[in-house]
Amino acid sequence: MVRDEELLLAVLNSAPIDDGVRTEGLRGTAGRDLVAPFGGSGTREELATLRRVRDLLQAQIRDGAEVHRELGAVMSGATLKPDVTPEGITWELQTPADERLAARVVMAWSDVTRELPGRLRACANTECNLFLIDHSRPGTARWCSMATCGNRMKARSHAQRQRAASSR
Repeated sequence: MVRDEELLLAVLNSAPIDDGVRTEGLRGTAGRDLVAPFGGSGTREELATLRRVRDLLQAQIRDGAEVHRELGAVMSGATLKPDVTPEGITWELQTPADERLAARVVMAWSDVTRELPGRLRACANTECNLFLIDHSRPGTARWCSMATCGNRMKARSHAQRQRAASSR
């Protein structure tokens, strides 16, 4: 599952905010480069399906949107085929090539939601468009990155407290 958690986050985080503008990482060369490490080909159809799944999952995670029918449609052509070996059973995802990564993303989302309830969340920085999977023991991670959003939010909070204290 670890590999597909990485895929899930890569897809969810493929539309970051850069200087206040949402950028699209699932188009053209950038999209091909993003999906290649996960076995994707980066075809126009594959990237379009991934964008659709990303947008559905972001809406569900961020706003609790009811997207189950749409995700079900993405998964409708997918089956798992068992392969029995001396080491045990492995499952091979059977789906059209341009839908394979999107199906893996939906399956990873399902696994994370079931195995780590409440740990897949949007960054607490409202100016950020990224997501995180909180693997910390207490489950209190709030930011996609402590180095960027965490420090930025803490500095902003500190400045607000300083302004409030000086205005008294």
